[in-house]
Amino acid sequence: MSARAIPEGACDAHCHIIGPHDRYAPAPFAGDVPDGNAHAHKLALRGAGLSRALIVHPSSVYGADHTAMMDALAASPGMYRGVAVADRFVADSQLEAWRDAGVCALRFIEVKTAAGQRFPGSAGFEDMRELAPRLRALGMHMQLWAPCEDIVANEKMLVSLGVPVVLDHMGKIDAARGVGDAGFQRLRALVRDGALWVKLSLCRNSQRFPDYEDLRAFHDAFIEANPARLVWGSDWPHLRMGALTPDIGHLLDLFLTWTNDEALARRILVDNPAGLFGFAQTKEA
Repeated sequence: MSARAIPEGACDAHCHIIGPHDRYAPAPFAGDVPDGNAHAHKLALRGAGLSRALIVHPSSVYGADHTAMMDALAASPGMYRGVAVADRFVADSQLEAWRDAGVCALRFIEVKTAAGQRFPGSAGFEDMRELAPRLRALGMHMQLWAPCEDIVANEKMLVSLGVPVVLDHMGKIDAARGVGDAGFQRLRALVRDGALWVKLSLCRNSQRFPDYEDLRAFHDAFIEANPARLVWGSDWPHLRMGALTPDIGHLLDLFLTWTNDEALARRILVDNPAGLFGFAQTKEA
């Protein structure tokens, strides 16, 4: 658990439900993945002092099969909201059913595997363009995992979509380039202007485990730019991270220490996700 006090209603804005494997078997392409089932997640969440979470469907584990996430949403509607994965060919009826079950967004991925391939079941920029009017009509938003330079290169399209776009994993910045990097500065400006949201999730952007010192300046730059466009995420259960798997409590400690402002931390952990993900319209379990 974090050594610091966590505000009531705090939300983990990026986590996954995986397993139990005997009930929700990973797809053949998933490889060796942890059993991060809903019961284990609740224990981890509450142990860290958090009470809400946004479950992101792990398409690299389950492809198009959303059963594990949907069952978790149904079991704890006040605790969880969800992010599904679909391309432009998804039926309106499916989108409506997901929305009614607690899904508030679709996720898009422009990060490629080591072999240069798209992750199984993922959708990208072209799907965002096609789906934007439909998601806007349903009151849903978009979440995007893409390299910083690709985000900046496609900024006009992203800003034109007419729905909130939330960047996973701090916009996949390159810490080695430093905060003075032109791409990061442009990304920061988009956040400053309210055009994009960012998840303050550390562990996918640094090898400096466990304190991620190289990310502190980026973290501070985002907070200085626009705290109204930030949420915080752990990335539990930290797929394929091996010895670099972090502890949620320590990640929270870093966030609270770096932020060093109770009102600001409450805004990012509680108020922003409540409004963006729709927790304000649900009663906690």
